[in-house]
Amino acid sequence: MKFLEYTPLDRLNVFLSRLNLGERTIKGCLEAYSCKHTGTDKKLSLSLENEILDYLGKSSDTDSSSPAELLLSRSSRKTLVYLVLTLYHIYPDYDFSAVNAHQFFTEESWDGFKQIFDTYMFEASKEWIETSEGGSLLDALYKVLDEVVKLAECEIYSYNPDSDVDPFLERGAIWSFNFFFYNRKLKRVVSFRFCCLSNIVADGFLMDELRYEEDEEIFNDMDI
Repeated sequence: MKFLEYTPLDRLNVFLSRLNLGERTIKGCLEAYSCKHTGTDKKLSLSLENEILDYLGKSSDTDSSSPAELLLSRSSRKTLVYLVLTLYHIYPDYDFSAVNAHQFFTEESWDGFKQIFDTYMFEASKEWIETSEGGSLLDALYKVLDEVVKLAECEIYSYNPDSDVDPFLERGAIWSFNFFFYNRKLKRVVSFRFCCLSNIVADGFLMDELRYEEDEEIFNDMDI
């Protein structure tokens, strides 16, 4: 996987880098990647493929909607490998096992994504209209995604891990979403992560940290 620099993504990333809305802060990030393997990716993708095949060999689930059934086709396994490799590049300090990862990916429609975006990014969208030169935040996002990965040809996936293993969650997180827009023909994927943080919890955490550091300095100066 190779990180791709696209100027059209920059404007949205700057806006979503840390949007303070009083008691809450919205954060978001768009990143584009080429699915062409680097040297490290080749070894990792082979390992992931083997783990998936091993999972399929052990699975006795015959439900047509089960992850095992969905992974039977080579193209589906290849897509999963690309998405997991993208996660590895986004979060290099995390370890994503293919056996667990297949449970997190579900195919979405643009209408489904739009409904989530409109619901959770309502305040951010209002701020965008007030600070930009017109047009909605969703329209701007659609235009950028279409330019980079051609939305009509895209498959949309969401990454939904348990909250205790979500690498995107920060202290004070209220909600978090991770989406992937994957163009099979272009061999290109755009990740879009956005979350909402409570400024009250975050500020309290910072104050606790400061108090801890002050207490530590006091004890260090004491002759015990």
